[in-house]
Amino acid sequence: MDDELEDRVLYQTYATYMKFLSKIALGVPLNFTYMLRILRLYLTKPEVIICGLLFIVLIVYLHAVEVWGKDFVGRIQKTLGYSAKATKLLASYPDALITEQLHQASACFAIQGRRPGMEDRFIINENINKGTGIAVFAVFDGHAGDLAANYAKDALMKSVLAKIVDAHGILNGKEPENVAEKKSKAEEVDESNKENVAVDKNALSQRRSSFRKSYSSFTEDCIQKGNCKKAPEPDIYNLNALCRPLTKESLLGQNSNSQKAERPPILDAKCYIEGGKINYGKLLTDEVLVADYDLLQLAKKSRNVSGTTALIAVLDGTKLVVANVGDSRGVMCDAKGNAIPLSFDHKPQQVREKKRIEEAGGFVAFNGVWRVAGILATSRAMGDYPLKDKNLVIAEPDILTFNLADHKPMFIILASDGLWDTFSNEEAVSFIKKRLDEPYFGAKSLTMQSYYRGSVDNISVLVVVFKNGTFRVGSSASD
Repeated sequence: MDDELEDRVLYQTYATYMKFLSKIALGVPLNFTYMLRILRLYLTKPEVIICGLLFIVLIVYLHAVEVWGKDFVGRIQKTLGYSAKATKLLASYPDALITEQLHQASACFAIQGRRPGMEDRFIINENINKGTGIAVFAVFDGHAGDLAANYAKDALMKSVLAKIVDAHGILNGKEPENVAEKKSKAEEVDESNKENVAVDKNALSQRRSSFRKSYSSFTEDCIQKGNCKKAPEPDIYNLNALCRPLTKESLLGQNSNSQKAERPPILDAKCYIEGGKINYGKLLTDEVLVADYDLLQLAKKSRNVSGTTALIAVLDGTKLVVANVGDSRGVMCDAKGNAIPLSFDHKPQQVREKKRIEEAGGFVAFNGVWRVAGILATSRAMGDYPLKDKNLVIAEPDILTFNLADHKPMFIILASDGLWDTFSNEEAVSFIKKRLDEPYFGAKSLTMQSYYRGSVDNISVLVVVFKNGTFRVGSSASD
């Protein structure tokens, strides 16, 4: 009897719901005005309005901090089988818009994507000079034109590689190539200098006499008039001056008071050898700053406003040094499969960067994403001369150093932000980990997957593979 009563109750409940649903289905087209009244009644309630506003604020916040759409949308797309669709897409993608390189233990795959032009550049050099055992990899993401990216790839990297080769040669008892030339020129000039020794001695005695006169007048002013300000002292005994080009201003201690930026000093390779090792952090920093200064002079003459990020990785034995300017990013997969950041993006909304920009007289505004002066989405870059005059944007790189013996990495990824707009570090590492056996060590698949996920930027993915935590040196090449 109880079972029969329960069945009857369930049936009546089911019949009631079905009648209710049928009324709605039939009543929408017939009673459209009535439905609008009901919607207006509910949508105008205070609690509904407040919840709606909170939801909109949440969406805007997630978009602003650039976490919206990476993990969540990535999982949805994986469920819908986008990997297979990305493979089909590659077959129809124009070959003219693809740049690719494959080497023994590294590869890069880059596509123009949905941009009107390709402004990404990269460098792969698995063994500098085919004998140093040092590898260098780099990714440059240009914007507002390709002048800056081309300059970084050609001029900057040429100078970096030359400095590393010279420093490595000095450590191994070899003279840098330019040193021998300087010595021969010095020997030629030596004979002519001997003839002018007497003249130089006379000039030296005259300078000493002049110095005594000025010193005595300074002493007289101090005693009689009380004007005892400290006289400027020449900075010729500073040991750091040995690795700086000597100028008239540095010898006399007279620095220019003008606001005009001065070219950073160009140091010899020996200045980067400390404790029997090459200080790659200092070397990369100096080279980037010098190249940025020269690039700005070139850009101003041609009124070219382009800029570029710079992500450079140097592998020397078990040491990995990464220099980063901008929002290209590197990540390492260690022996346990963990994603370890090799760099951190320079974004205008970061506390450190925002404070620096505001102290320089600039501002950060939201225009789709947070931008310096409402223009540039990265707070550090090479080039971008209109934003460099007041140091709103700087080119000083962050340097991170890693001991590979501690991490025993499987691979590292260096990529432009076209990839990181659609992938998180963990997602990218997990994706490549499953595809290391592919021809491009997974770089090709990851690039096309990012494109299919909706990246609107140029996409460049460079993958470097390790075996048992060690990088196997191969042939050298550069794009």
